[in-house]
Amino acid sequence: MNLHVTDETSRLKAVILGTAKSNGPTPTIDEAYDPKSLEHIKAGTYPVEADMINEMEAFNEVFKKYDVKVYRPEIIEDYNQIFSRDIGFVIDDVFIKANILPDRERELDAIQYVIDQMDPNKVVRPPDEVHIEGGDVMLWNDHIFIGTYKGSDYKDFITARTNMAGVQYIKELFPNKIIKEFDLVKSKIEPRDNALHLDCCFQPVGSNKGIIYKSGFREEADYMYLVNLFGRENLFHIEREEMYHMNSNVFSIDKDVVVSERNFTRLNNWLRDHGFTVEEIPYAEISKQEGLLRCSTLPLIREK
Repeated sequence: MNLHVTDETSRLKAVILGTAKSNGPTPTIDEAYDPKSLEHIKAGTYPVEADMINEMEAFNEVFKKYDVKVYRPEIIEDYNQIFSRDIGFVIDDVFIKANILPDRERELDAIQYVIDQMDPNKVVRPPDEVHIEGGDVMLWNDHIFIGTYKGSDYKDFITARTNMAGVQYIKELFPNKIIKEFDLVKSKIEPRDNALHLDCCFQPVGSNKGIIYKSGFREEADYMYLVNLFGRENLFHIEREEMYHMNSNVFSIDKDVVVSERNFTRLNNWLRDHGFTVEEIPYAEISKQEGLLRCSTLPLIREK
């Protein structure tokens, strides 16, 4: 397998799509990884497996329509394997295994059959002190955008997934790229104020546009960096409630094809007005776990 990913929007050829099969029972309050899951566990509205399987199959059907090669994880009994983006990511032709929360290590084992098809010299694992997850890593031509959390209380936040050692690791691995980190707002208790990953408050679409949530950034300078890079007129600004529903977490199959949640009316209209084909699917149940379309995918090959 010849890996190739240099941006977020070039024509997709191969991807790992997570799975909701044998997802396990509803977590307890103590087992919640993020405030949005916690909110739904407490409310009794946590998603059920059958609904999540149907949503992921709708996503899979879109991939079939566009002739994308789809790999799925091997099933681990009673285990959440929806969010494949967390466990690894490709930059250029290198597969980087993420240092994820320790009890999620088995998720990497479940895609080992895919990793075995890669050049072993192109598969790397950062040292233990490096924390980095795929949702925080975004490729944009010569740029690599990385979400992080610079607060001195980093270790107290289970919602802080990528540390500055992770940023430094990518800088050393890709010295010819422009690496820009973004300090994200984190909350353990209020999902409307928690940018779990960079793709919860920003994502490029097309060749020069993006979706952005200003209040997801701790520093206005970080937000302004993207405004200056993309141009304000090319950015769709989402509101707090839209960020909560994960409007920035869509997924691009091509420069002009975006898979989006069917309830994102304002965003989907904006995308269509700017010439995009919008493939609308139901994904609202999965979004209750503070992840959406980009989180469920691990792109392996995009066209050059």
